[in-house]
Amino acid sequence: MSRKALIAANWKMYKTPAEAKSFVEAFLPLVKNHTRDEIALFPSPVLLPTVIEAAKGSNVIVGAQNIHFAAEGAYTGETSIGQLKAIAGTATLIGHSERRQYFAETDEIVNKKLKAALAAGILPVVCIGEVLAEREGGQTAQVLKTQISGAFAGITAAEAKPIVIAYEPVWAIGTGKTATPEMAEETHKIVRAEVAKIFGAEIAAGIRILYGGSVKPENASSLMAQEDIDGALVGGASLKPDSFEKIVKY
Repeated sequence: MSRKALIAANWKMYKTPAEAKSFVEAFLPLVKNHTRDEIALFPSPVLLPTVIEAAKGSNVIVGAQNIHFAAEGAYTGETSIGQLKAIAGTATLIGHSERRQYFAETDEIVNKKLKAALAAGILPVVCIGEVLAEREGGQTAQVLKTQISGAFAGITAAEAKPIVIAYEPVWAIGTGKTATPEMAEETHKIVRAEVAKIFGAEIAAGIRILYGGSVKPENASSLMAQEDIDGALVGGASLKPDSFEKIVKY
């Protein structure tokens, strides 16, 4: 089954609205005719209206770095899916390692957010990954299986079709360390096999699994050449238009 790669930029807590607008204005002409891959920008919440407006009518989709599972309510500092849709956001990251590490997000919370995103027609990019101690302790497969089964609890195979998974070796985020393409491919195979156990081989064959761990212009093509790597979730290297363009055009 052919899977269209998704190259996604996670800007984390960087850029002002003016800087974000300048990025989009410089970046769009660079990728104007690029149709091989889907391209997404995930700016911080305050930047979303600016980036969505700047990217309107282009081949770049824009989503949130995080959403709340409740439709509305007394959740200070959170963003609802209804609010995201009202400004024409179409995607969201869910369960990024930094959300898990710094904001105590659990697999149960990830599951609630995923169900809310699917119900609203928002493209969900579900992040999973192991820390260094787990990798060195030989626990990678078990950690990923636990995260996957928790995230997908109660979701049917039909509902699962739009889901994108982003595998983040947490030990490789912002450290300059990168899993070799072979290491990444081996782990992506584990992820796809686990998805097949839950949803069946056909759904697993169609679900895109992105790699996210110090992806740079220098390593993008070797990572993307792997059979089970269907795109990238890019952090620091996505903050400059020319750097991100090189990754998009790996």
